[in-house]
Order: sequence, then C-alpha cells, then structure tokens
Amino acid sequence: MELIATDKKFEALNTELNAPEQLLAYKRPYEDYHVQIIPRILGTFLVWCGNFVYGHKPSYLKFRAVEVIARIPYQSWSSAAYTLMTLFYANEKKAMELSKLTQHARFSLDNETMHVIVVSHITKEHEKAGFFRHTFVPMVFAFFYFWWTYWFYLLRPRWSYELNYMFEQHAFDQYSEFIETYEEELKKRPVSSEFLAWYGRHPRSQYEFFQSVRNDEIIHRNQSVGAIDFEADAKRIRFLRSSAAFIVLVVVIVIVSILLFT
Repeated sequence: MELIATDKKFEALNTELNAPEQLLAYKRPYEDYHVQIIPRILGTFLVWCGNFVYGHKPSYLKFRAVEVIARIPYQSWSSAAYTLMTLFYANEKKAMELSKLTQHARFSLDNETMHVIVVSHITKEHEKAGFFRHTFVPMVFAFFYFWWTYWFYLLRPRWSYELNYMFEQHAFDQYSEFIETYEEELKKRPVSSEFLAWYGRHPRSQYEFFQSVRNDEIIHRNQSVGAIDFEADAKRIRFLRSSAAFIVLVVVIVIVSILLFT
C-alpha cells in the first residue's frame, strides 16, 4: 500500500523538474529573494556549522545529517500552529489558516522523513556512520533548530519561513552538486527500500532517487517563500514596534519616578 500522504500533484511537479528547462523556470522567481538579517545570520551560521562538521562537499553521510535536520521546521510549524490554536479556536478564519498550515507541515514532514530513512538505508551500504558525529551532533542541531523555528513562527512567521528557505536552498545545492559529480556511478547503483516503495516512489537507480530528493528541496524552498503573508508581516512589525516603544516608555517612567521620589 502506498503512503496516503503522497500527493499526486506534488509528485507530478517533482517529475516535471527532472527536465533542466523546467527546473530553471521553477527556480527563477525566488533565486534573488532577499532574506532578512536575523534569519540570514542564523541560516548562514547553521550552514557554516554543517560544512565545518561534515565538509563542504556532498556525501552520503552529510545527507544523512542534513535530512535529520531538514524535518525539523515542519515539526516546529505544526507545534506552533497547535499552540496558537489553543488561543484562536473561537476564530474560525484563524483556525482554518492554522489547520492549513498543519496539513502542509504534515505532508512535508512525511516527505522529509522519507528522505532521512531512505538516505540512511543507502548510506549503510557505502559509508560507516559514527555515533557522535553522525547521530548525536545532528540531534543537537535539530534541538536548537526546532526552538529557533518555533519562536520565530510565534513572533514573526516570515523569519521562520526565510530560515527554512536558506536551509532548503543549501540542501538543493548539495544534491545538485552530488548528482552532477557522480552521475554515471549513481546511475549504476540500484535502490532497494521497502519504505520508499511504501511511500509511493519507484526510482530505478540512486541517480533517480537523489534527483527526486533534489526536486523536493527546491519545491520546499519555493513553498517557504510562497507561504509568507507580507501584509500580515507588515502589521506584525508595526505591532511589535508599538509594543517595544510602550515597554521602553514604561521603563523610563519607572526609572524617573524612582530617581525623583527616593
């Protein structure tokens, strides 16, 4: 039985992106997207740490670590949405928006889970993973990434989406380099995975599998930017600025009062 979460429209888009011209056209709209300073700093730091620990060049073991972490934003968004649902359950419009987010997050999480399970299965055939570097360290990364993404979503969703945009862009670049560098070798290596078949994909080689994963990552990247509500973000910024100004005013009043009456 195929995984119910497999979406035919998503799978059709994934297949279309195997064509270089289709991939280029799909990438282009968000190629020059400007990520704001805070998610850009954290995203750059996250990518730098990954390259420092696992090297700049793509490899099976690096992908194993990347995919452990890649699942996290979707888990985090789902948790944040359910947290907000406890506050806005009486607001049907808001509840519907949050339910749509959790639906998207669950599907994307299933997709990323497929990545990490199948990549881990393939990795066993080619490289040996050490516990500390390839299991413990990714889990530590994942812990902090979860809470960054969670609080970003509660405070300003745009930051959370942009952080994921940077991570998915990095993953896409790594998979692209990998299949371009090892194309001939990967085409000769078969893929045998019960989970992958259960999910609903049947690649004939590792090349086709990693090509499909590359396509998943660029779809997730574009979806992250596409999910940003820029109008709501502008309203949130005005609210945060007003709140900050009010807090500063209260603190100043308290300090002045203490100085004058003591």
